Amino acid sequence: MKDCCFRQAEILKIKSVVCVGTYPKAGRVPIFFIVPHDELNDKKRIIRKDLEVYQAKLIKYIIGTVGEEQIVGKKRFHGIIPPVATIFTKEGKLDAAGMGRMIDYVIAGGVHGLFFLGSAGEFSNMSESLRKQTAEFCIRHTAGRLPALVGISALGTDETIMYGKHAKSIGADGVVVINPYYALLSEENLYNYFKTIAGEVDLPIFIYHYPDVTGQAIPVRILKKLALDCPNIVGVKDTVDTLNHIRDAILELKTARPDFLVIAGFDEYILSTLILGGDGGVPASANFAPQITVGIYEAFQNKDYEQSFALQKRLAYVPQEIYPLATPFYAVLKEAARMTGLDISTHVLAPAAPLSPEKKILLRASLKKIGILQ
Repeated sequence: MKDCCFRQAEILKIKSVVCVGTYPKAGRVPIFFIVPHDELNDKKRIIRKDLEVYQAKLIKYIIGTVGEEQIVGKKRFHGIIPPVATIFTKEGKLDAAGMGRMIDYVIAGGVHGLFFLGSAGEFSNMSESLRKQTAEFCIRHTAGRLPALVGISALGTDETIMYGKHAKSIGADGVVVINPYYALLSEENLYNYFKTIAGEVDLPIFIYHYPDVTGQAIPVRILKKLALDCPNIVGVKDTVDTLNHIRDAILELKTARPDFLVIAGFDEYILSTLILGGDGGVPASANFAPQITVGIYEAFQNKDYEQSFALQKRLAYVPQEIYPLATPFYAVLKEAARMTGLDISTHVLAPAAPLSPEKKILLRASLKKIGILQ
């Protein structure tokens, strides 16, 4: 790997290799970053923006030389991948500084990936330009520290593909797609919708199964056919209020295609999904309490089942007491994160509404109950 770095230094006409770093997507596999002496600060440490530039160049070269699978492995996506809340100014514009702090906070919580422009990210209330701006900032700010998914869901096939190609162009590691949520589709049309997107968007794709908002469940037999026919459809985010569909998805899809990922969409089903053989969860609670869901996953992987059970019991209060404080729950996530000390705006896009003072009191009490606040 070191020789590869020196070859890259010659190609880029950079005189020296001055520091060692890691490739986050590979589980902190060590690599060498190449940086010219004249772009170091006075303490001989690399400036963050320069690190991102040279890291990106190096990773691109290494992947082209030895192949990404040798560095990353086939199973990049796993564990806790929260739907990151989008932070806005009071005028409804992207608050870049606050968004950056939100991303850094969640990463520091130990999560294993990031999902931008999901339900918790308020994508459905955004204009096209705001969605693209948000995706671009989030991918740029994440800077390869973790695998990053971008939601590309839209009502029409062409628009979904457009968002997918944009995600590819900005460096997203994968995309998440929900089935259209106005006109119901036949099973044949459901299959064709996802297959068409898979053929046009050259990225790993997660199917977002959320029948409560689409009004239509995706049968496991359709998911199985898509998994077998479309190699770049790599998993399903199963947001269902029952274990039956999650169980059937795990048993049938993983039998047909062992590398296919089944991830729980609702917080309370993370542990059950892991027990059944699933791969993790997409918990909105990781926006304000990442230590709980990350703790569940890590304890389970380490066979510390008593710890995972104890954390799951704490998590149970989140959907029971915290999420119902607002519908949709966007303001709840941001107010909770702010109460933990994160300096962010809690503005939400209409028609969602801010949390009332009375609800904030209830939220604080619930956060104390689950051990997030003293």
